[in-house]
Amino acid sequence: MLLPTRRRAWAGLLPLLLASCQPVYAQQAPEAARPYRAELTRNARAVVGLGAPVALFAAQVHQESAWRAGAVSHVGASGLAQFMPATADWISGLFPDLAINDPFNPSWALRALVRYDAWLYARVRAATACQAWAMTLSAYNGGLGWISRDQALASRQGLDPLVWFGSVERVNAGRSAANWRENRAYPQHIIYTHQPRYATWGGTVCL
Repeated sequence: MLLPTRRRAWAGLLPLLLASCQPVYAQQAPEAARPYRAELTRNARAVVGLGAPVALFAAQVHQESAWRAGAVSHVGASGLAQFMPATADWISGLFPDLAINDPFNPSWALRALVRYDAWLYARVRAATACQAWAMTLSAYNGGLGWISRDQALASRQGLDPLVWFGSVERVNAGRSAANWRENRAYPQHIIYTHQPRYATWGGTVCL
């Protein structure tokens, strides 16, 4: 039985202990994201299905543009999804629902991001859905061809080519040091830094 003074001490500590145990899901989506929640959810479910990882897609937009529809990068990537002109041209020709090719249009950008992710996801080989989404994000950032080369190198080095975290992510099949560091940080930031902010949007992966 705790003495009265100890009970009071524990009572004072309890709020601090509870606060320290709060999950990362307590993070909030930024105000800039909220107007796009319904549109992103609709597009994600239309393309991927009811189990679509909406929170992951939201985290990716967060990483790409911080929800700024007019964003333009120093290399010319545009809009919420930061599509390069050549990629926007290619994907607008591939999917009829993206034919207008308008990266600055938020509806087009969100649909294009989901479409491109789903296209990449269908083409990566991975042990689990978590690993597949990590490889998909790496491919979105740096190109699908690099995933195949990285997997081949991982296999030659005795690593599991179907596992991203701690395996394929550790090898470099020829990128510049700067590009390699950026690419390896990309899935990590999206899945583990930004995605928790959007957990209430549904469909988290890897968490």
